[in-house]
Amino acid sequence: MIIYGKQVCLHALQEHEARIKTIYIAKKGVLPQKLFDANRDKVKFLEEKWAQSMSKGGNHQGVLLEMEPLEQSDLATLKKERFILVLDSLTDTGNIGAIIRSAYALGVDGVIATGVKTLNTASMVRTSSGALLDIPFVIIPNILDVLNELKQVDFKVYGASMDGEELDKCVFSEKRVLVLGSEGAGLSKKAKSKVDETVSIEMVHEFDSLNVSAAAAILIHRMRNVI
Repeated sequence: MIIYGKQVCLHALQEHEARIKTIYIAKKGVLPQKLFDANRDKVKFLEEKWAQSMSKGGNHQGVLLEMEPLEQSDLATLKKERFILVLDSLTDTGNIGAIIRSAYALGVDGVIATGVKTLNTASMVRTSSGALLDIPFVIIPNILDVLNELKQVDFKVYGASMDGEELDKCVFSEKRVLVLGSEGAGLSKKAKSKVDETVSIEMVHEFDSLNVSAAAAILIHRMRNVI
């Protein structure tokens, strides 16, 4: 797995050094001297054209890391938690990364991606500013399996929907799941069949909807405060 960009690479070096195989540097002085000295045996210098090739034209900012593949969590582990986020057929890794960043910062215990078989985890590490390295995450294609198993251990399932109950009027269960649908289609029929309650964000001005990552941050912030 190759990640790039100064901030995400610095986070990985500081918090996940054991998972890093090689540090590629294309810009002098990009790493703090202390980090450079501590990881000198992993450093390889490369020309800008090779850095551009490895980052596929992305803004690498002079540093790239080769890391061990992302280790996914599992449903059995997440069933022991209290607040789970389920992504229903989301595929845009930029949006997913932003959601994961908010989820980690605001106290979600784990994230499950459904409706997909694979995702570009390297891209998600970058777009989450490294948060994907810190939060339990797993891909399970069948959302029905996920929601059925979570409901069997007393999770209540909340789905984000424009026609749901206004967020400020909701009282949330101690064990709760937030399901976010894709920006185009919203919640899938499968998800709707298992949702216990739909929730919405009240708009001050008339507008269709928020970007899914912005809506996720608001919903998570409200739902995390459960006594």
